[in-house]
Amino acid sequence: MVWTGILLAVLGVIGAVVVVVLLWGVGTYNRLVTLRNQVENAWGQIDVQLRRRFDLIPNLVETVKGYAAHEKEVFTKVTEARAKMASAQGVEDTAAADNMLTGALKSLFAVAENYPELKANENFLSLQTELSSTEDQLARAREIYNDAVMSFNTLIQVFPASLVAALGGFKSKTYYPVDEEAREPVKVSFT
Repeated sequence: MVWTGILLAVLGVIGAVVVVVLLWGVGTYNRLVTLRNQVENAWGQIDVQLRRRFDLIPNLVETVKGYAAHEKEVFTKVTEARAKMASAQGVEDTAAADNMLTGALKSLFAVAENYPELKANENFLSLQTELSSTEDQLARAREIYNDAVMSFNTLIQVFPASLVAALGGFKSKTYYPVDEEAREPVKVSFT
């Protein structure tokens, strides 16, 4: 009778531990799914802003062409970069295409600086403002995406959540890389 009571107590403790571990495992799995979905949503927000910028570029190029038709090399670079952006797949490929397009747009705006009439054109100013706003939103979307990736990757790497991540087939996500040019020190000259 005493042994039966002890056995029941031990089985009760083991059962309670199993229930706690199962509840923790389910909670961890659900947290991983939530974080994965946040990463995917954040990527979708980047995609929305890239699409918005993508759609603005032809109007911007046409406006500049009206004033600087002989700047064919710049227009070709913008067109090529836009085409690469359209075919980009995945985070790294998209980031590389994004950086290429950003560089081409800088060249386009540098050309615009040589044409005072263009800089004063209402359509050009409106497109430039809208593109600038899109770039700000895109930068924020990249930041949110990288934060979501960090949270997700951290959870799948820490023990014991890594056990649930391995069993659930969760793989780490790729950060949106920074343009190498942005890492270089800023050159300031007062001359």
